[in-house]
Amino acid sequence: MLSGVRVLEVAQWWFVPAAGAVLADWGADVIKIEHPVSGDPQRGLITSGLVPPTGGVNFMVEQPNRGKRSVGIDLAQPRGLELLYRLVETADVFLTNFLPPARRRLRIDVDDIRRVNPKIVYARGHGQGSRGPDCEKGGYDAASFWCRGGIAAALTASGAPAPVMQRAAFGDSTGGMAVAGGIAAALFHRERTGEPSVVDISLLGTAMWVMAPDIIASRLLGIDLPTGDRTQPPNPIVNSYRTKDGRWLFLNMLQPDRYWPDLCTRLGRPDLIADPRFADGRARFENRVECVRVLDAIFAERTLAEWRERLGEAEGVWAPMQTARELPDDAQAIANGYVPSVDRGDGTQFPLVASPVQFDERTPALRPAPDLGQHTEEVLLELGVSWEDLAVAKDAGAIS
Repeated sequence: MLSGVRVLEVAQWWFVPAAGAVLADWGADVIKIEHPVSGDPQRGLITSGLVPPTGGVNFMVEQPNRGKRSVGIDLAQPRGLELLYRLVETADVFLTNFLPPARRRLRIDVDDIRRVNPKIVYARGHGQGSRGPDCEKGGYDAASFWCRGGIAAALTASGAPAPVMQRAAFGDSTGGMAVAGGIAAALFHRERTGEPSVVDISLLGTAMWVMAPDIIASRLLGIDLPTGDRTQPPNPIVNSYRTKDGRWLFLNMLQPDRYWPDLCTRLGRPDLIADPRFADGRARFENRVECVRVLDAIFAERTLAEWRERLGEAEGVWAPMQTARELPDDAQAIANGYVPSVDRGDGTQFPLVASPVQFDERTPALRPAPDLGQHTEEVLLELGVSWEDLAVAKDAGAIS
């Protein structure tokens, strides 16, 4: 879909680089600019103890950087900045999450880049947004998205000894999709009008989008919405239930009177259909504690595998609570190619998760992430830089 579009990515960690990975999935030529010695600091997490050893596959680099070309350039050196500007001349998008002081110091802010290429789309990822008192402060997803964005508070039960914390790159991956979508819209706008845009996405803003129902309701009601109590949900068939083998499943049957008879039949309890305590949605609401108690006892009688078989053709929506390890084996994940295998080129095969958008019912063909500076010579030679100039730049430490 984005064949012929060139993206220059001057970004680190996961949030904004994940957007570059999505654009690469969609066919863009994404050139990742990294310091020729230190590179993206995310590369170092595998040696820091924060990322477990995984047989030589640095998944914290592979997932948000697959399909890109890496060019090692020291932007603090005049020769390095000159080479970057030459790349800017050829690019459609400049993608960054460098903080404003760093962008100004390195001369890669909007005005600097637009002086070189007035038609370029300039996309910025932020912790807290492009305006306001904290616009120049950094942010990671656990802080700006999860905690400041209200998600941790919403998911932590009242009286819990500690807040619920997010999984790795949870907000970064969500925000990265928003960045990619914003860039795609800006490219469409430029195609229609000839006008380039500055695209801004923040982790805080992304969290507030995710939290929109809670935010709006709490404003209207004047209180924070309480954490749900599974023992007395308004609709007992929108609730979680534990199985005999200690697993959980979730019923998501939003139209209770429509789905109650079929569910009772599949539970092997047709007598509950006309039970006056549960005969309709109002009765089940008034007797919700008892209804949950009855359903708890029923679901505890069989394993998750048995309930999969019994509920497989149920009219209402339900889902098993699956683990990350199980997900690649989900029949729907397999059928839709959601976790394709990637070949590193040395015979090593490993899985990556595809971005969720598919075009023309095709799974994107994923390529591995580049090594630091792997494509420096290739990309600069495409610009017309001579071997002699490359040698001079290398000797000066301006490129890898």
